[in-house]
Amino acid sequence: MNRRRNVVTGAMFLMALGALSIGQNIFEKMDAQSKGQMVEVPRFEVDPLFPKPLPNKWYQGQTIGLGVDAQDHVWIVHRSDSLSASEAALDNKTGMCCAEAPPVLEFDQQGNLLRHWSGSDGPGYQWPASNHGITVDKKGNVWIGGNGAGNDGHVVKFTKDGKFLMQVGIKRQGLTADSNSWERFYEVAKIFDDPKTNELYLADGYGNRRVAVIDGDTGKILRFWGAYGEKPDDGPLPAYNPAGPLVRQFRGPVHCAVISNDRIVYVCDRRNDRVQSFTPEGKFIKEIQVSPKTLGDGSTWDIAFSKDPQQKYMYLADGHDEKVWIIDRVSMEILTSFGSGGKQPGQFYAIHSIETDSRGNIYTTETYDGRRLQRFLYKGTMMIEKGKDQGTPWPKTAQQ
Repeated sequence: MNRRRNVVTGAMFLMALGALSIGQNIFEKMDAQSKGQMVEVPRFEVDPLFPKPLPNKWYQGQTIGLGVDAQDHVWIVHRSDSLSASEAALDNKTGMCCAEAPPVLEFDQQGNLLRHWSGSDGPGYQWPASNHGITVDKKGNVWIGGNGAGNDGHVVKFTKDGKFLMQVGIKRQGLTADSNSWERFYEVAKIFDDPKTNELYLADGYGNRRVAVIDGDTGKILRFWGAYGEKPDDGPLPAYNPAGPLVRQFRGPVHCAVISNDRIVYVCDRRNDRVQSFTPEGKFIKEIQVSPKTLGDGSTWDIAFSKDPQQKYMYLADGHDEKVWIIDRVSMEILTSFGSGGKQPGQFYAIHSIETDSRGNIYTTETYDGRRLQRFLYKGTMMIEKGKDQGTPWPKTAQQ
């Protein structure tokens, strides 16, 4: 009897273990389903010590251009004339702080200020009425755009020391949109260098509704196109309606036009909350909307790519929702996002521009009252629930 009882008890114990194991598997599957699909994404932490404080009691204005050169030096252009009287009290001789910083600033990887130069008219060229966009091309030349309404129909090219090289287009009072012009632009937002072809892509822009491509040596306009690769039209558009169909024109500002290693051009159509992709010749490929219920100044402000050869990830700056969206570049699916509204390190107030360096670190600038440059250090990859927002990417060591 005892032997039979032991056998029965053992069998019941094994059955209980089996049931427990099955139950555990069910709970694990249910837990995984409740968490959703897990995806691998790059991880970043804000570097609160970059850059170092500016010298000379300089104060930084609305920062509306960002570039990283071949030496991983970080270039910004800001609007020194956006400072208030109290912010420029030293200039106005009404207080000890502060003074307008020159609009073009270059930083090394340690955050030291290297070169800086002023923005004013010179022999043969006109400085933009409103700085907007900066890039350093493969030859080390610095290009600056402008979006001054009624004035800026040009971009200007300099050496890294600020020596004037070339002006493309015109600056003249009374300019209006002409998205089919072969002679000038109107309110350019961003300039992007294509080192493989010596061409530059202009997001043209705040006034015009097109992408324009120019020769890097002559400045000649080579081609241009509007939304869906069609002929741009400057006529009136209905107000943006998130529930309605997307219009066949860029609503603008056409805020970025960048080309990937595999020769796809991505264009930010900001107030349509969309990104469209094209061939370098302007043939439409596809589009996505990001945060399509965003009104006002829109969600799609600027684009940068991860530094792996395939550029697996696209980083989209969203200056209205105050975050960086991380997108699978091939599928155009949103994987995650980071950032939050605020003025502490890792937060954003009107994130405007975004770039990456050779190490995969991200740099951002902010306009309006944000007025700063930030760096986010690449920390490898991690698994996260698809679509989950990460909030402020504060350093892990600091959190501990």
